Formats: sequence, structure tokens, C-alpha cells
Amino acid sequence: MKPYLTTPVDEPIVIEDTLTFLWDFAVIVGTVSAIYLIKWLLVKLVDKFFHKKKDVVSIINTLLNALMFFTIIVIIPIYFGESAWLFNQLFEIGGSGISLFLILMSLFIVVFAYRFSMVFKRYILRNIYEKYQLERGTRFTLNSVFHYLIMFFAVFVSLSTLGIDLSTLTVFAGIIGVGIGFGMQNIASNFISGLIILFERPIKVGDRVLIEEIIGDVVEIKMRATIVKTLDNEHIIIPNSFFLEDKVMNRSAEDPRLRLQVKFGVSYNSDVFQVRDVALRVAKELMQEFPEILPVPEASVGFLDYGESSLDFVLFLWIQNPQNEIKIKSTARFFLFRAFQEEEIEIPFPQRDLHIRSVDSKAIDQLFNDRLSKKKDKRTDKKL
Repeated sequence: MKPYLTTPVDEPIVIEDTLTFLWDFAVIVGTVSAIYLIKWLLVKLVDKFFHKKKDVVSIINTLLNALMFFTIIVIIPIYFGESAWLFNQLFEIGGSGISLFLILMSLFIVVFAYRFSMVFKRYILRNIYEKYQLERGTRFTLNSVFHYLIMFFAVFVSLSTLGIDLSTLTVFAGIIGVGIGFGMQNIASNFISGLIILFERPIKVGDRVLIEEIIGDVVEIKMRATIVKTLDNEHIIIPNSFFLEDKVMNRSAEDPRLRLQVKFGVSYNSDVFQVRDVALRVAKELMQEFPEILPVPEASVGFLDYGESSLDFVLFLWIQNPQNEIKIKSTARFFLFRAFQEEEIEIPFPQRDLHIRSVDSKAIDQLFNDRLSKKKDKRTDKKL
């Protein structure tokens, strides 16, 4: 009878492969740690020599972070250039084999493009904006367009690096289109609305808007939603489609001038012409207090109506910056109150005059008897 045969296992080869893997892992960890340590020392050195120039320190720190990442990405393929596992096919997309090396290169391209976009916007475009005195909204629009273009180009190049034929993704794109049509209509609508807002600019970053009686400033326009900061420092996240479908009052669009209305009332005994002169004097005092108030158009006083308890007036002021609207209105009321007290002009409060023509005699007798009975009860209680 023949003995049972088994496939021999080459144990020395297995042990050697394990040791090689552990060594490679230790090399990777040591290399990354050494690069990070060198970067940390360089940052400390730069901060020591340029601690008074924060912009320079920030630029160098950003460049060192990017250089550290790129060095790691480059060193790993060089070290493992002869290793099969780095170039072996992991999976296949559209007939193209994808290896770990291709994934690392694609990641390198995308991250490099992102870092380049951030540094270019922060340190290059900002100087250009300041040179040409571009407004805040225009800066945000240009930054967004530049960033989207750079990232789109980077993704395109990274896919080409992986060897993926973009024409093979048409079926996938069709599936995405069907998904958008049925389940992602709201997201797609907000994304397209965000692009329209960036280019058409019905609102822009820095504008003061009035949305359903809520006043706020646009602080950021994202791909899906716009962030508005209210006067109470609360941040409201509003879908982009809202600004194209509903009514939004933009107080900073094209002509940033705004007419303020400060309403007030005086008693019927007041001299209306004196009230007008006092209010105009207050307007001149406000112009000295707030440079935002425009001399042209001139401040004016309107006689609104004969109210129930007062003669109603309004003080019209034109300002060039709606950001200070609340403060100017409040100060105007303070000044008006002080001026009316100095001129002895009465500021009325709601009141009613009751005229009694006749009263039923039975009701008077009943009221009189009730009062007598209450007095008797009080006397009885005191005796007890």
C-alpha cells in the first residue's frame, strides 16, 4: 500500500517573506516618522526667525505640510520599485487593471491640486484682489470658480492616470442620471441653483438680506446651501434653490443705499412745525455721529397721520451701509426723546376718555347696598 502523499511546504520561504514584510513596514513607519520630525524642526526654526511675520510663517508651514506628504508619496514607490505587490492588479474597472501604485499616484494628483488651489487662493489671488479693490462677493465667486476648475481637472487627470477610459463610464453616468431624476432632485436643484447664484449673483457674500422678516448677512455660498448669519449671530443654512424660487430682499444689491424710517408720535397739543424742525436738527446730530448717513438725499420729516392718541410722524434718513441700520435707528430714537424733553414736546401714551351719560337707578341702589354690607362685615370681623 502506497503511503499518503502531501504537498511539501517551503517553510524557509514563508519565514523570509514574513520578515521582509515586517522590515518593509518598519521602513515605512520610520521614514514617515523621520519626515514628520524634520518638518516639525523646520517649523520651529521658521517660527523662531519669522515670528513677527505671521503670513510668512503660514505660507512656509503650508508648503512644508504639502512637501512632507508629497515626499512620502514619492519615496514609497521608489523604495518598493521592485516589489510585485505594489504593481499587482487589485481590481479592474472598465477593462483597466488598478494597482496600488496607480491609486497612490491618483491620490497624489488630487491632493496636490487641492493644496495648490488653497495656497493660490490664500496668498496669490488675495493680493490681486487687494490691488484691484474687488468686493467681497466677487472674491468669493472667483475663488469658488477657480477651485472647482482645478479640482475638476485634477479628477480628470487622476482617472486618466488610472487608465480608465471615461467613455466606459457612460453607463454609470446614466445610472447616476436616473438616480438624480428620481431620488436626488432636491440635491441637484440646489447644486444647479448654487452655480446660478455664483455666476448670475442675485446675492453674494457680504450682502445683507431680509428673509421672512429675518435680517442677516450672507457669509458663505456652498454647493448645496447658503449660510446667512443673523444680527443675533445665529447661522441659518438655507437651500440655494430658495433664493431663486422665493422672494428675498437684498439690501446690498447694486445700489447699497438704504432709506431708514424712524417713526414717532407727539401729542395733539404740539406745534407740528416745531416738531419738524426738532426732528431735522436731530438728523444733523446723527450725521455727525454716523458717517454712513448721506447728506444727499437730504433727511426729511413726513406727517403720517392723525392717530388715535398722537400725531404720527416719520424721520427719513439715507445711509450708504445697511450694516449699521439697527444702531442708527436706536440712536435716532434716543436723540429724539432727549430733544422733545428739552423742547417740552409731549410724547403721548395710549389713553381712553370714558363719558357716562346716564345710569340706571336700580344699579346705583344695588351698588350702594353692596358697599354698606361690606362695611358691616368688616366691623363684625373686628369685634370678633
